[in-house]
Amino acid sequence: MRQIDNLRPSIARIVAPRLDGMASALERGEGVDLHRGFALAVSMLVFAELFGLSRDDMFGLAAGIGAIVEGLAPHASDRQLAAADAGSARVQARSPALRRARARVQAWCDRGEVSILRETGDLMLKLIFSFMGIPAQDLPGWHRKYRQLLQLIVAPPVDLPGLPLRRGRAARDWIDAQLRQFVRDARAHAARTGLINDMVSAFDRSDDALSDDVLVANIRLLLLGGHDTTASTMAWIVIELARQPVLWDALVEEAQRVGAVPTRHADLAQCPVAEALFRETLRVHPPTTLVLRRALQELQLGQRRIPAGTHLCIPLLHFSTSALLHEAPDQFRLARWLQRTGPIRPVDMLQFATGPHVCIGYHLVWLELVQFCIALALTMHKAGVRPRLLSGVEKGRRYYPTAHPSMTVRIGFS
Repeated sequence: MRQIDNLRPSIARIVAPRLDGMASALERGEGVDLHRGFALAVSMLVFAELFGLSRDDMFGLAAGIGAIVEGLAPHASDRQLAAADAGSARVQARSPALRRARARVQAWCDRGEVSILRETGDLMLKLIFSFMGIPAQDLPGWHRKYRQLLQLIVAPPVDLPGLPLRRGRAARDWIDAQLRQFVRDARAHAARTGLINDMVSAFDRSDDALSDDVLVANIRLLLLGGHDTTASTMAWIVIELARQPVLWDALVEEAQRVGAVPTRHADLAQCPVAEALFRETLRVHPPTTLVLRRALQELQLGQRRIPAGTHLCIPLLHFSTSALLHEAPDQFRLARWLQRTGPIRPVDMLQFATGPHVCIGYHLVWLELVQFCIALALTMHKAGVRPRLLSGVEKGRRYYPTAHPSMTVRIGFS
């Protein structure tokens, strides 16, 4: 009960203004989406328990969008993040991961239809474990602990043996202990390659030394965030390809021209359609719907003064659908990326952020999702099939703790 009481002030701060906004909308005769409205608020409290942070430190979980605001949790420096991110991208280029992805896509063709989010979630979890260098015989144990950790999302605040809260915290401690051993092994065998070895090497070479606790927290965040958000984006890519045949035809044409899955970032310029699919899917279906920060100094936003120290909720979903930023924002258009003449703007990368809070996995997910698109097109074209939508996609969508399509969405291949 003490934990519930501690949550009440936070819930009141989050829920009260949302209720006021919804009441105003109803008075104007507008409709309101209760699930969408409160899902984002609930995630602010859920993340704190999931990642073992204090109620305040949860505001440092997501990526930031500018130099004027900063999260509260410790972060790596730009150089550390860039080096570790580049290392993670090198890991993704290696053939075992690509073979695993192609084998999974071939299995989809053979089965004829799949629950797409379930499939992409399982694929991404196995790929991330593979990148981390976890031996195949240890994968069942990691799967079990990972699922127990995810129970913290819905665990009631009752800390008793056998209940989800106790199991989830124990799983988190077990995972952290394993990651600390991986870090020690990486330092003892510096010549080895792999995601954790690359990250440890990048962090240790930096002038801005961080504690192992911060390093382990970053690896855990990459494991958890990289799995769920990437699986969601991958599923939405397949859904959009299934419901828009013209997109599928364009992707197959590009894959046939390229002839092989790209293995380096330098190769991505040859895959503009696949990259446009990646970026437009993130815009229309952002897996992270909000960013939480604290103002370092007083701000003036329009007519509103924001005192220093104020916690800010930055609605990425709003920016993704704003007509001020995107022409016809409700339409899924690859042309907005294919026909652009300027560089990618910071506002186009809000899912990954900028500055000291830039997502450590940006280049990794960019490469792996372009690889997935090309592998999907090559494998299915060779098998003489294409993705087809077998169910509706709007019912059952979720917005917390990350946004994703319904687990019931099924894709056929024929």
